Amino acid sequence: MGRIRTVTLKVKGGEASPAPPVGPAIEQLGLDVKKVVDEINRLTAKFKGFEVKVKIVVDEETKEYEIEVRGPTTTELLLRAVGASQPSGDPMHKKIGDLPFEKIVEIAILKKHDMLAKSLKAAVKTVLGSARSIGITVDGKDPKQVTREVEEGVYDAILAKYEKQWEEA
Repeated sequence: MGRIRTVTLKVKGGEASPAPPVGPAIEQLGLDVKKVVDEINRLTAKFKGFEVKVKIVVDEETKEYEIEVRGPTTTELLLRAVGASQPSGDPMHKKIGDLPFEKIVEIAILKKHDMLAKSLKAAVKTVLGSARSIGITVDGKDPKQVTREVEEGVYDAILAKYEKQWEEA
């Protein structure tokens, strides 16, 4: 294994281009700019509209490389979903929006690689906790109540619809 070089970039999800600063940073690593930019866009497409961190780790001798993507936080995804710019300063009394349960599931799938959750159900419960802490209700209910309903199996049919996406994420 040769010398390892790392470059960290910020790009808009699915919109990286060979223009500076991305192109020159990739070029200085001795990599095919178009190929790497295309791969970055493929890996970040699901975060369209968000700024994401991309780390390119390259072996200078073999030119083999890996691209690591750090997506937006769960809070950023939730805020964007409800169209709010910031969390509630008083989440128990001042709500900033309401989301359908399926949106919570979609966010859980997007965050799969950043979570320790082993199952979709566990990931959804984590996202519900974040929603509650920033003042978002789910289907008009307190996320704590929705979490109980998830545990009781109320949402099993909806979760089953997304299980394949979870496995493939």
